[in-house]
Amino acid sequence: MQAVVLAGGLATRMRPRTLTVPKAMLEVAGRPFVDWQLERLAACGFRDVVFCVAFLAEQIQEHVGDGSRFGVRVRYANEGEKLLGTAGAIRAAHDQHPLEPTFLVTYGDSYLPFDYAEPLRILAAHADCDGVMSAYKNEGAWDASNTQVSGDGTWILRYEKGVKDPALDHIDYGATALRRAVIEALPLGTPHGLDAIQHDLAARKRLRACVARERFFEIGSPEGLADLDSHLRSRA
Repeated sequence: MQAVVLAGGLATRMRPRTLTVPKAMLEVAGRPFVDWQLERLAACGFRDVVFCVAFLAEQIQEHVGDGSRFGVRVRYANEGEKLLGTAGAIRAAHDQHPLEPTFLVTYGDSYLPFDYAEPLRILAAHADCDGVMSAYKNEGAWDASNTQVSGDGTWILRYEKGVKDPALDHIDYGATALRRAVIEALPLGTPHGLDAIQHDLAARKRLRACVARERFFEIGSPEGLADLDSHLRSRA
């Protein structure tokens, strides 16, 4: 199984620390965050990881190397000075390291206490969709909810960022399985957001759901990093 990790952002909410350290390298519970994330992916059976990197990419590459000490093979796709957005970065990565027919996308600041392989298993079992998005019944608790899931929990009915609607009681959990053809359809070198793809697939009823049962963690804010730090230390 292959995972694509989006780790090229500027992490403006974590400045001034992220002016000199990429977000993936911020310390959490005594280790760089990327260590925890790669160990989670390996524990779920992933052996191939492509990092989409840009700002301060060399620090991630020097620390992680080829990934062998985490039990995975890691390769890097650098989008350069022109940031291409989340989906644009995946399209650029495909040009540098051809992606598998299906793969998982996750964010370089997300730590998810669920089985990262489950969205890929759902995608493999259903030809009626082009993606499977993990979602959590957030009800506005941890961040603004943006997703409507069908009553039986099998489909993403709507994905609407920035919209206030009681029907949107779930949130994008942070891991989405995609068919490679979805990314191949994008023009190379053009900025494009993953959220636009998720919105479009949901609107066309081509996006199945994988509902997570435990809250997500993220290090995109000081509060989020502190929450994850406490969570990981409590498990030590």
